[in-house]
Amino acid sequence: MKHIVLVFFMLNLLIGHAQDTPTDFLTADFHKERRALVRKMMPANSVAVLFANAVRNRANDVDYIYHQDPDFYYLTGYNEPNAVLLIFSENQKNTDGESYNEMIYVQERDPAAEQWNGKRLGVEGVKSKLGFELAYNGSEFSSNSIAFESFDKILFFDFKNDYRDTSDKADLYDMIMSFKDKVNYPVDYSATKQQIYTMIKSTEIENSANVAQRLGRYLTRDESLKNDELLNGYINATDDNLRNEIKGKISLELEKNNLNSAIISEIMNTLRETKTKEEMVLLKKAIEISCVGQIEVMKAMHPNMSETEIQGVHEYVYKKYGAEYEGYPSIVGGGNNGCILHYIENNKTKVGDDLVLMDLGAEYHGYTADVTRTIPANGKFSAEQKQIYDIVYKAQEAGIKASVVGAPFQAPGQAASEIVAQGLVDLGIIKTVEEARTYFPHGTSHYLGLDVHDKGTYGPFKANTVITVEPGIYIPEGSDCDKKWWGIAVRIEDDILITENGPINLSEMAPRTTEAIEAMMKKASPLDKFVLPSLD
Repeated sequence: MKHIVLVFFMLNLLIGHAQDTPTDFLTADFHKERRALVRKMMPANSVAVLFANAVRNRANDVDYIYHQDPDFYYLTGYNEPNAVLLIFSENQKNTDGESYNEMIYVQERDPAAEQWNGKRLGVEGVKSKLGFELAYNGSEFSSNSIAFESFDKILFFDFKNDYRDTSDKADLYDMIMSFKDKVNYPVDYSATKQQIYTMIKSTEIENSANVAQRLGRYLTRDESLKNDELLNGYINATDDNLRNEIKGKISLELEKNNLNSAIISEIMNTLRETKTKEEMVLLKKAIEISCVGQIEVMKAMHPNMSETEIQGVHEYVYKKYGAEYEGYPSIVGGGNNGCILHYIENNKTKVGDDLVLMDLGAEYHGYTADVTRTIPANGKFSAEQKQIYDIVYKAQEAGIKASVVGAPFQAPGQAASEIVAQGLVDLGIIKTVEEARTYFPHGTSHYLGLDVHDKGTYGPFKANTVITVEPGIYIPEGSDCDKKWWGIAVRIEDDILITENGPINLSEMAPRTTEAIEAMMKKASPLDKFVLPSLD
């Protein structure tokens, strides 16, 4: 009987412990399906090699909180550093004649390290929780017997060289060095150059003149390409025969090794552009959390608040709902600070009677929102503030309406830009619509998902794609217009799901019209009674 009671107690303990951590992550089956789709899109006789994100140092012996590479997470669900994933286009056989088509190398279990930095999944955890059949300790990667030279193509993301060598002989640095040695990685390898070479190789000669013109723009932006003899020759060639000759030389250059850092990017861009039902559950939650943050700040806002305090209220709401991170550095700009598009200092001590531009997004289980609201700190839009705000709102409505399946990616921006330009002309802030870029200098849309600027093809819109629509008007102090407009900055940003039945505003919970914002700001806030002692 005592044994039964003990077993029952232990089961309850385990169940209770399991309930103390989130259970709504993406499943192992989701990640496995994503790997299968990658495999299906890979060229014949190829292997994809993907590395985990680097640990990045903050200062001295303090590192930043670790964040996994979104592609690696998308394909594995693994949230630890020092790991590498291999996916094979066709089944391989080991020395025992057993078949496999993927494998992963991960951090080894280490009680001493785990006491300081938390539990590791290890090989057995990766097998049981993430569904991998073949998993190895990272220290085994250097001794693996994979014949990389036997593959027609090795697909990988080129390295950013932002990883450090540590005393751990199975860290990311050592695994990358081992990989480079195994594949004879050229010291002068350039992913950009290879991508351009590949484009030239696949271009029909009758279209070569157009491609040459595009390449000229690449060369002006990338110093490393300016002295490339083959590219310059291709661009400056005076006839198709000469271009064909150079094209042949480029083909020979591409055949010098089997490395390819373009194809895996194309595959991931295609897969991550559209979202599955499982992904949408997490993305919607991140968006709704962010909307609640906007609402609670509207209720709590008053002129004596600082930008930092406003940021803190938003981020407290995120944590209250279990969001692990912010999707990007929070932007809270009062008055003229809102005219700085990526303002993150957030150090103005009082927002006064200014408009406050708040561009923030919670990241929930890897998926990030991106919601912007602009509100008057004193609860009431001035006449000038309302005039600018209403132009941006009208522009955003047009941009959202243009976000339909089959429309070009630029459609929301074009629709919004026309309204902003005409609105600024009508107010006398600019004389011609061509001047509008002075006060609306950015695009309106980007993909949203595992990254705030998520991956995609930037082709015509597809169903189940999530984008932002975020027009804005920014009139910095000293602008060439009536002084009454100076320091007004307005951006309204919502997260839009594109469907076969039209766009759905996933962030509509947070008030957008001037009337709705003012009404929300009149409501009581639970923070009204939250008073801290003053400090000298």
